[in-house]
Amino acid sequence: MGRQRLPLGRPVQRGARVGGRAAAARRQRRWREIRTMAAPRRGSAKTAANSTKAVQAIRHEDKRVNNPTADAIDLVTEEVEQSKTLLYPRDPSLDPQLVWKGKDEQDRKDLEVPAPPIFRQELIEPRRLVKELVDETKRVRERSGLEEAPALFGTDFYSDGIADELDKIDWYKHPMSWTNRMILGDSLQAMASLAERENLRGKVQMVYIDPPYGIKFGSNWQTRADNSRVRDGRMEDATREVEQIKAFRDTWELGISSYLTYLRDRLESARDLLSESGSVFIQIGDENVHLVRSLLDEVFGSENFVSLIAFKTTSGAGSFAGGTNVLASVADYVIWYARSIDTVKYRQLYVLKQLGESGASGYNFAEAPDGTRRRFKSAPPEGSRVFTADNLTSQTTRVGQTTVFPVTVDGLTYRPAKGGWKTNREGMERLKNAKRLLGLGRTLRYVRYFDDFPAFPRNNLWDDTTTAGFGADKIYVVQTNTKVIERCMLMATDPGDLVLDPTCGSGTTAYVAEQWGRRWITIDTSRVAIALARHRLMGAKYPAYLLADSPEGKAKEAEISQQPLDRSTSKYDIRRGFVYERVPHITLKSIANNPDIQEGMTREQIDKAIKKYAEFETLYDRPYENKKAIRVSGAFTVESLSPHRVLSEQEVPASQRAAEMMPSGASYEETILEHVKKAGVQNGYRNERLEFESIEPVSGRILTAVGIRKGAEEGTPARVGIALGPEYGTVDSLFIKNAAREALRFGEIDLLLILGFAFDANATEATNEINQERGEFSVIQQRQVGKLTVLNVRMNPDLAMGDELANTGAGNLFTVFGEPDIEVTETSDGRLVAEIKGLDIYNPTTGDVRAEGPDDIMMWSIDTNYDAEAFIVRHVYFSGENGKPTGLNPYERLGKALKGQIDEEALATLFTTKSRPFPKPESGRIAVKVVNYYGDEVLKAIEV
Repeated sequence: MGRQRLPLGRPVQRGARVGGRAAAARRQRRWREIRTMAAPRRGSAKTAANSTKAVQAIRHEDKRVNNPTADAIDLVTEEVEQSKTLLYPRDPSLDPQLVWKGKDEQDRKDLEVPAPPIFRQELIEPRRLVKELVDETKRVRERSGLEEAPALFGTDFYSDGIADELDKIDWYKHPMSWTNRMILGDSLQAMASLAERENLRGKVQMVYIDPPYGIKFGSNWQTRADNSRVRDGRMEDATREVEQIKAFRDTWELGISSYLTYLRDRLESARDLLSESGSVFIQIGDENVHLVRSLLDEVFGSENFVSLIAFKTTSGAGSFAGGTNVLASVADYVIWYARSIDTVKYRQLYVLKQLGESGASGYNFAEAPDGTRRRFKSAPPEGSRVFTADNLTSQTTRVGQTTVFPVTVDGLTYRPAKGGWKTNREGMERLKNAKRLLGLGRTLRYVRYFDDFPAFPRNNLWDDTTTAGFGADKIYVVQTNTKVIERCMLMATDPGDLVLDPTCGSGTTAYVAEQWGRRWITIDTSRVAIALARHRLMGAKYPAYLLADSPEGKAKEAEISQQPLDRSTSKYDIRRGFVYERVPHITLKSIANNPDIQEGMTREQIDKAIKKYAEFETLYDRPYENKKAIRVSGAFTVESLSPHRVLSEQEVPASQRAAEMMPSGASYEETILEHVKKAGVQNGYRNERLEFESIEPVSGRILTAVGIRKGAEEGTPARVGIALGPEYGTVDSLFIKNAAREALRFGEIDLLLILGFAFDANATEATNEINQERGEFSVIQQRQVGKLTVLNVRMNPDLAMGDELANTGAGNLFTVFGEPDIEVTETSDGRLVAEIKGLDIYNPTTGDVRAEGPDDIMMWSIDTNYDAEAFIVRHVYFSGENGKPTGLNPYERLGKALKGQIDEEALATLFTTKSRPFPKPESGRIAVKVVNYYGDEVLKAIEV
């Protein structure tokens, strides 16, 4: 892939002449440009403040399966809803193998992994959001009588590509247009679902895993999106997300043994998803690198090891004063394994040479324009051509004596000291005629000019990956260096390939994949991580690289290859790649075999003949850029695993059943019901507490128990039903609806409590829809379903922590979950404006619920034409006051880049509690989604 022959992009038969005088002149100019390239050259990134730039986004022609949306969960069939189980075979006979506590027991049976459905929560198309800001600028300029900004957008926004409306809700049956994906949930189950339900087995080109480096609780977890300063051991910084608590229990309960079990399971699943040419990269510190490599040998086979990459993480070497009394560690590692070493995809990356530095240290000769040559010490004379005197002999045996013969240069005769020359007599004569031989003492050397190959292959030692300052632009506690992921991705994938990261974090893999035109899926158990990644991708700005399958790309290709312009219809197919820079790769062999080199040729004639047969290397990390455009992220969806509890004991793997036992040995249900009886339930609005006289378990399908209220007055709810949501995961709207219906069938229940550690954004709408079915509708916190009152109750995650975080001092273990207060008004021209007044904020660190203003809102978005089937982000707003951001500002760089099209006044509308005006929806409904700094989401649908 990387090596091509001149003219670039097309091989030329030997002896063929390319083009006429004009073409030759153009090639000569291009050749001179390449010859003088001794260092990376960048075009100026500065543009006029009022310049107009087109806004682009990459669209992939690949398809994905139509998995269900959270909004249309009522239409999910039992077949789809039921969790499947995927089996990964174990091989206890592996030899050699790593042994750890519990492994023998695990190897007695195959690995069983639930493969639940994955639900789409929302669709985000950043180009649509940027267009909304550009349109707002146009409206501002029109009101001010200013010139309107040029149109930058068409109407080709994302469509799922499914024509039949019934096919849209026939889940997992029909292909739909591709979107990149963020998935909230356990990575093992998510990968199993992708393989089993979505037919992605064997279709992932690269998996990048950045597991925790050590085994300390809390050292890798961030509890708020606006605070990446996390200190291990500090109670305030310990995670309160139940998915991460489960990850802690599963991963570190038995220390390194649990860590290895955790990682092996995910490597097995990742291998199942990889294509035959695919690769897996594991980023790891020196603490566990030896164990992880042994583990990879077991899962992938030692024969499929590719490389151990060391990359520098700090420039400091430690000190005795700082506590370092042994050799300082300044690097981390990436372990690279192939699915199959025989078919692995590999694209060589290159580093452009710098005189005197790595890869170019031996270039200490200079050739003057008159042909004289001499050695230099510090810097070459101006106008000279730099070269090195390279070895001309080979260690091959002297079979046939074809490479052993005398060579006379400048009156002196040379013979190979041992072995033979690197070419035969005919080739040596061509080297001599090309003036590529130089005698140094008794040795004949080969003249290799610096511009013969002004680059050298990148190897597995990367010393340029340290982060500037103290984590520049770092928004997540364990944010990965983009340069490291970028190089791995460029070596192992092509544009359009699919990249998977089961350890999302701040979304660095997704960010890099988006920049380089790869499709991506990223997974994380942390709502904070998903919130940060969404925030980051939503406002990301990328260079607009020239697509090979575009008019601009074809023109550039014709320019640099000196070939006729490709006039075929451009389809903007990303799989055809970008237009890349190239460097010449002139070798001794190519000159020795060059039939055009004759005695008596001038230097210009020699260079022209050499150039004709020269090979070129593609610089995959240096595509050409369209400076008149910028690129934003393509369409992506935020998704989550189905949180449904498995009803049958036999359907749950033994390891999961063991994990579901609380630290005390009691079951999850027993522990929670015991705490409910002791602590009661707090009402967030009136600070009232619901207390119980007794609680008795029931054998309902969803209903967990029925309690009798303590001191219930006549006319108030007395019998209380309790539906307990999943221990690890979120409560969704379908769970609430089914629980309410079961409670009504059960009879004599006046109040239903839905208990959950986390609630799906759509969960607050569930009882609204039930009320509509019964002709009653209320948007207050306590909603009526006939005679039944339904309350969503948030459980304090400390209940799941056990002895590890025994007592945080939180007094409210069960609190009623709030919702946003939103007001919709109509403007004088008939458009609508939504304003968010406040939100009940649950603080998982203190256990408090506060009826607050919008200060703790990280982001809120609107679907201005909500169809109740899928939430599409059409407006987005961030934390701020008076048009200024108070938290993270994802549009800062994008706003500067589009200064000519987006006014400051339009940008200021991003940081407000009141939306920009929008037309009345055809659907008659809008939906507002609110996200706080803990990653919690609430969705509210409003009839307008």
